[in-house]
Amino acid sequence: MDRIVVGMSGASGIPYGVRLLEALKEQPVETHFVATDSARLVHQHECDGDWAEVEALADVVHGNADIAASIASGSFRARAMVIIPCSMDTLGKLAAGVNDNLLTRAGAVMLKERRPLILAPRETPFSHIHIENMLRLSTAGTIIAPAAPAFYNRPQSLDDNVNFIAGRVLDLLGLDADLFARWEGG
Repeated sequence: MDRIVVGMSGASGIPYGVRLLEALKEQPVETHFVATDSARLVHQHECDGDWAEVEALADVVHGNADIAASIASGSFRARAMVIIPCSMDTLGKLAAGVNDNLLTRAGAVMLKERRPLILAPRETPFSHIHIENMLRLSTAGTIIAPAAPAFYNRPQSLDDNVNFIAGRVLDLLGLDADLFARWEGG
């Protein structure tokens, strides 16, 4: 079975990561989850429900301080890793090669092993430094997929926009899900 590592860091947009985990439950993949303390804090402000409900969506949950976890090693076979939402702190650490927690170590492993790493930054506006960090990571093979919803699909709710972002990330993972209306031409 394929494995997908899902990470969340402390940027606004936790519902994007939650929806991705929900959608991955319907896929033939094993999910490994890691989150920062800041992600848990943002969850308290943005979401109803308990953090344990988020963790229950994953097949395996890793503590962010556990740098000896399986996902910290290149010998751990994972199809891809997604960090959604991705804070500029996490993005900057990855761009600089700083591996001070499990989330950044697992991301660095994906880069060194040349496996797909998808980051969904949720920040606006981007500073010059943010853009340089994204360019550095993109040049290294990372897919930068900002959490920027579309409007051609005529969203009727915030859930429609959340589904669009989660669906586009699933597309990048090569997984099919019917989460949003696709563009069919004008």
